[in-house]
Amino acid sequence: MATLSPGFRGRSRAAEPNLPPGQYVAHDFPVLTAGPTPRVPEERWEFTISTETGAKHTWTWDDLRKLPAETPTVDLHCVTKWSKFGTSWKGVSLDTFFEDVESAADYAMAHSYGGYTTNLPLEDLLDGQAWLVYEYDGEPLHPEHGGPVRLLVPHLYLWKSAKWVRGIELLLEDEPGFWEAAGYHSYGDPWREQRYQGD
Repeated sequence: MATLSPGFRGRSRAAEPNLPPGQYVAHDFPVLTAGPTPRVPEERWEFTISTETGAKHTWTWDDLRKLPAETPTVDLHCVTKWSKFGTSWKGVSLDTFFEDVESAADYAMAHSYGGYTTNLPLEDLLDGQAWLVYEYDGEPLHPEHGGPVRLLVPHLYLWKSAKWVRGIELLLEDEPGFWEAAGYHSYGDPWREQRYQGD
């Protein structure tokens, strides 16, 4: 039986209201990947949105840098239970990329250099909820954190914010990505602790 000191009540959630259940605050920026880190030169980077009809919309690095940039400051929540508050980024809202894209799709699959994939409802990428980011904390995004460009979807667990993103495929029906096929939750809401299928 565990022995507790008199007056011990554990960590107060009221003191950290922005911390989802089951998470702890990280002050560093842990690096977790499913494989080797791709090294993609900026001049070779491209991003393509492919619709369910096969239509393709493609942007180069130069195209990306000419689009209106935003500087979101957001909290990150990793499925491995760390959260990092107040992270600062620079990038382009996904709303900008989707302005001229016609689609009847409800789902999206993010594709990365290196072969990683993750699925998301399309609505979670729109209305100011997601960005393609290329700077972190005022510096170019380092490869270990997903540079030159990563997807940033901060309201979901961080595995949904695909590093080294190269495209989004629009789908009429949901399909599992890399971690989802291995048993992770299809959606991944940190506030509902949707870590694994069945959560």
